[in-house]
Amino acid sequence: MSGKDDKAKGAANKAGGKVKEAAGKVTGSDKTEAKGKAQQVKGEGQKAKGGVKDSLKKK
Repeated sequence: MSGKDDKAKGAANKAGGKVKEAAGKVTGSDKTEAKGKAQQVKGEGQKAKGGVKDSLKKK
């Protein structure tokens, strides 16, 4: 998987996590809110991984 793919998946996970977190807040579901926050963290990790891959390719 390329760095761009990882970055795209990370952005999608982060966006999905924000939606899930907001849904949890609206419905009062702490579990859904926590899952959304966790998904955002996962997305940040994927984006970082993609950045590292891109950096290594440029060298």
